[in-house]
Amino acid sequence: MGDKLTSTYDLVEQMQYLYVRVVKAKDLPGKDVTGSLDPYVEVRLGNYKGTTRHFEKKSNPEWSQVFAFSKDRIQASVLEVNVKDKDFIKDDFVGCVMFDLNDIPKRVPPDSPLAPQWYRLEDRHGNKVKGELMLAVWMGTQADEAFPESVTGADALATIRSKVYLSPKLWYLRVNVIEAQDLIPGDRSRFPEVYVKAILGNQALRTRVSMSKTINPMWNEDLMFVAAEPFEEPLVLSVEDRVAPNKDEVLGRCAIPLQYIDRRLDHRPINSKWYNLEKKKEIKFASRIHMRLYLEGGYHVLDESTHYSSDLRPTAKQLWKSSIGVLELGVLNAHGISPMKTKDGRATTDAYCVAKYGQKWVRTRTIIDSFAPKWNEQYTWEVFDPCTVINIGVFDNCHLQGGDKSGGAKDSRIGKVRIRLSTLETGRVYTHSYPLLVLHPTGVKKMGEIHLAVRFTCSSLLNMMHMYSQPLLPKMHYIYPLTVTQLDSLRHQATQIVSMRLSRAEPPLRKEIVEYMLDVGSHMWSMRRSKANVFRIMGVLGGLIAIGRWFDQICNWKNPITTVLIHILFLILVLYPELILPTIFLYLFLIGVWYYRWRPRHPPHMDTRLSCADNAHPDELDEEFDTFPTARPLDYVRMRYDRLRSIAGRIQTVVGDLATQGERLQSLLSWRDPRATALFVIFCLIAAIALYVTPFQVVALVTGFYVLRHPRFHHKLPSTPVNFFRRLPARTDCML
Repeated sequence: MGDKLTSTYDLVEQMQYLYVRVVKAKDLPGKDVTGSLDPYVEVRLGNYKGTTRHFEKKSNPEWSQVFAFSKDRIQASVLEVNVKDKDFIKDDFVGCVMFDLNDIPKRVPPDSPLAPQWYRLEDRHGNKVKGELMLAVWMGTQADEAFPESVTGADALATIRSKVYLSPKLWYLRVNVIEAQDLIPGDRSRFPEVYVKAILGNQALRTRVSMSKTINPMWNEDLMFVAAEPFEEPLVLSVEDRVAPNKDEVLGRCAIPLQYIDRRLDHRPINSKWYNLEKKKEIKFASRIHMRLYLEGGYHVLDESTHYSSDLRPTAKQLWKSSIGVLELGVLNAHGISPMKTKDGRATTDAYCVAKYGQKWVRTRTIIDSFAPKWNEQYTWEVFDPCTVINIGVFDNCHLQGGDKSGGAKDSRIGKVRIRLSTLETGRVYTHSYPLLVLHPTGVKKMGEIHLAVRFTCSSLLNMMHMYSQPLLPKMHYIYPLTVTQLDSLRHQATQIVSMRLSRAEPPLRKEIVEYMLDVGSHMWSMRRSKANVFRIMGVLGGLIAIGRWFDQICNWKNPITTVLIHILFLILVLYPELILPTIFLYLFLIGVWYYRWRPRHPPHMDTRLSCADNAHPDELDEEFDTFPTARPLDYVRMRYDRLRSIAGRIQTVVGDLATQGERLQSLLSWRDPRATALFVIFCLIAAIALYVTPFQVVALVTGFYVLRHPRFHHKLPSTPVNFFRRLPARTDCML
């Protein structure tokens, strides 16, 4: 697999770059009385230049910085590498090294890196001066390993470079609080109301108040947290007594480092332990708490929605299975990007891409001031499950001018694309443009298009087919499942931890980017999403509705030839029932083969009509973008509440009708209506005798031909069984 992960950059267009690696200098001459200087290096190529950081009072500095200049923008024939002395008024020239671009060697990976060499400094007239500079200069492509660390173009900001990030390794921490002993309450004249509060970083949970109101309370309650490696903060537990409604007294506290907690890989129990409780650092008589603490390695910590998750492996690496293939993504270019901000009185966009799959995040370099940026960067991931999704987002970099001092600006969203790996044919390169759509409070807007190249290579077809028979999540999710409430809370904590850790990287992957890629807030109420889900259900039931309409046409003899053929088929299936299942599966096989001609050729993209975003009401969008709790005026909240009540009233009516039908079925034998139950019981006795003496095939034929009878034998009034069922009692009479 290691060979397959070596990217060949065959999905993207090769882009030529001039690389300049500035390593170090020695024996630089001093300019002041002390003989020292503050050196830095300026790499100049025509109108483009890049500068290293400067050192104070150092004649042998080391920089180890790489500069890359796009060959398409080179308009000079000479490369200048100048060494200068930093000064408050005007920087002094120390020396330079000149290169003719026609003499610069070319390097193509997997060639070994070009070794840097010492070059003697020259003055502006070409005369040798004191001092030497170690450099390496070569022509290469974006496949060069120096490209991610290089400073491209004329800007030396780190925020424009391409970077690879890794999500922190997340664990579920289970705290099973069993009991406490020998607690010392402040007021011994009352029964203590004791509970346990547990804090891990920004997460705080508490048990219920113990029912045994003694100094030896019991709980046997589980608290679940999300912990991230490396473990930076301990688990802090405090046993507290509720003295008054708004007053709690701490009876004891303990801090437990997570590094020393046991790790569980399966469902086998972990031994419990006693922990001493400290109170005000004066331990005269130690209270104790009995707990079972362990990190759950058999679960997958969900930080994404399960509908489009990019990783489904358990936390513990010992439980991972071998990879089934390799996913390669080529971020080619974008076109038609909308202006995102104004700079110097004109509209501009500084676009970059972020892709997330599994624990690996990648960020392309920022293309400055372009509505048609070209990235041509290629990335690779190992694939462990084909039923996963890769997310690609495009953003506008708002931290170039002034950095974080520019009013705390956030990077703006330009759009997002999701590609499910199971929709891709293995070994095929998909090169398509995807629309970049963003939902605003004013409506949906197309921000441009992004051109991507995707290839999913399978290492073992048998292993991949076997994955379709395996559970989607690790087995611990099914042996000891977590509740929906727990999963929602834990996912929120996981996304907060991931966004916090990635925002501390350099350059940071900011919180707004991580939350957008992880779809934080997708579970919040949205009228638009609710409508879309209703239409999706109608689309799913559309096939059954179409079959019902077709059968109704058969029963009403709309096409007599088809109805006669159905009669013949029905007769054959009744006389030879062993053909029923083979016929059904053969029919499904033929349908699948028939639809193969119209199979999707391209991966799907965001659909505005499916999302009900193309005709959403402005007030519904305003409600969707509202904060939680709401920040809108009271009149808006009242209007939306009344609208929600109206919708809920319709849902309430439908649910009530379903409950009524179910209660009518129950009342068949409940003797709630003695006459109806007596009639049904007598009918069951007669039917049992008749079906016993009559062959089943005769009953099936009579029933089928009765249903398929000609319309002239139909009655417009409801049938007797329907009339009987509708007269059965339900519990609606008992409702207030």
